[in-house]
Amino acid sequence: QVQLVEAGGGLVQPGGSLRLSCVASGSIFRVNAMGWYRQAPGKQRELVAGITSGGSTNYADSVKGRFTISRDNAKNTVYLQMNSLKPEDTAVYYCNADVLGYVVGNYWGQGTQVTVSS
Repeated sequence: QVQLVEAGGGLVQPGGSLRLSCVASGSIFRVNAMGWYRQAPGKQRELVAGITSGGSTNYADSVKGRFTISRDNAKNTVYLQMNSLKPEDTAVYYCNADVLGYVVGNYWGQGTQVTVSS
């Protein structure tokens, strides 16, 4: 089995920064694509940023220029650096990963709350 554990969420003022991390552990041979999603109250879950095994990235238009996704393959970890945070960024942020191991599958983390408020 594979587990994804997020960390780094919290309360931050508008204009501030947070860095989220997600560590994949368990029966892992290779972690392929990884991504960050978010779900705000009353809204559907949306892709914030994704990164392939080769390091290619993509971002939602709403976060381009403010957020940066990166990964450390040796640590099976993906990061989301969030700068210039806005109240509209308030949401539960979820890590997602495609993992090749003893089983093949797509996995979700439990989510971490990000609240942007003064």
